[in-house]
Amino acid sequence: MSRVMIKDLRLGEVNHVAGFVENIRNKKAMCFIVLRDVSGKLQLTIEKEKHPELNAILDTITVDSVISATGLVLESEYVKLNHMEMYPDTIKVESIAAPSPIVAPKGEETNIDLRLDYRWIDLRTEKNTLMFKVQSYFIAKCREFLLERDFIEIHTPKLIAAESESGAGVFKVDYFGGNAYLAQSPQFYKQMAMASGFERIFESGPVFRAEKFASRKHATEFTGFDLEFSYIESYEDVMHLEEEMLTYALAQVSTKYGQAIKDVFGLDLVVPTLPFPRIDLHDLYADLEKMYGYKVDESVKGDLTTEGERLCQRYSLEKYGHEFLFVTGYSKDCRAFYHMRDEKGVPCGYDLIWKGCEITTGAQREHRYEILKKQAKEKGLDKDVEFYLDFFKYGCPPHGGFGIGVDRITMLIFDQGIKDAMFLFRGPDRLNP
Repeated sequence: MSRVMIKDLRLGEVNHVAGFVENIRNKKAMCFIVLRDVSGKLQLTIEKEKHPELNAILDTITVDSVISATGLVLESEYVKLNHMEMYPDTIKVESIAAPSPIVAPKGEETNIDLRLDYRWIDLRTEKNTLMFKVQSYFIAKCREFLLERDFIEIHTPKLIAAESESGAGVFKVDYFGGNAYLAQSPQFYKQMAMASGFERIFESGPVFRAEKFASRKHATEFTGFDLEFSYIESYEDVMHLEEEMLTYALAQVSTKYGQAIKDVFGLDLVVPTLPFPRIDLHDLYADLEKMYGYKVDESVKGDLTTEGERLCQRYSLEKYGHEFLFVTGYSKDCRAFYHMRDEKGVPCGYDLIWKGCEITTGAQREHRYEILKKQAKEKGLDKDVEFYLDFFKYGCPPHGGFGIGVDRITMLIFDQGIKDAMFLFRGPDRLNP
């Protein structure tokens, strides 16, 4: 008989199920097992007198063992778990589990680093399963939104010959006796696609940053969702596309998983309204000082400080009634050389802040070869990025785009730290498992 997922069980019929044992109560006359697969949970009820052949098997089963069972599934008002239970005729032990090394004393939470040591066990919880179902669905809906608008999905190389962007924070690797680098972003190749006439592209893939941060939101490897599109008139077009895509994807997530997020995490997923509020960085600092007494030195006002970013959560809700905030007007010293600049020399770009955390940097790119070459030289990168500059020598349309941190989105939906929000976290002190 073929296996049936718990969510697809047929009441009043014999079903075959398999999964992990979440709980077992093996009493003298009865045995109750809570079985869990990725779709849900089911109580198995075994009357030992009717099935004496199962007694020896039941005595071997431990929590987290993997078993399969076949039996009649009936509705039951006495069973709290989904008001149904299975009466197995057969049980097979597929794998016996040793005692879990990450079980904490009752009422305590296991240390995150210990849980990461045994991440495959840690991921078995209902909370973790839900997080990655939601992450998967969110990306699927972003992809759906873009494909309906004629975007092409591409897959760019992560091994590159030159230090990308600023040259800071890259991983150097040996490449057949020479040097190669792990890409900080797909930025250069997204723009190559614009020069290729693809017009609209996106990618979801790994991003590498050799930075020794130890914060709630940083990792040395994470998943980025990037896109680029041509024939824009300004970076407002980029912001407009992003706010539409995020609103669409989060609305779809809310419809499918909003109640589960509420039940399991006790959190409400707020679907944003359009348009998202926008503010110039200079005006933001003025408001933060006026409203919260937060004052920073003029020398750092070209970028958004960590504390200023954190205050944006409160500020955006109190001033705009909105969780999201576009911040524009960053200094050219704090932005990449490939950002287009206006007539005052201000980069035509933005950061998107959600719940006090930056999730996106976006911009209109400089597509004019001579200007781009000059801006690269200003940053001391003209030689390192010659291959990239060549993309613009033979014609390239005006374009722009952005990148979203998928793990940060997951972190913020569920109010978790980045270590919990990633399938496997990578940091300065973490390369295993």
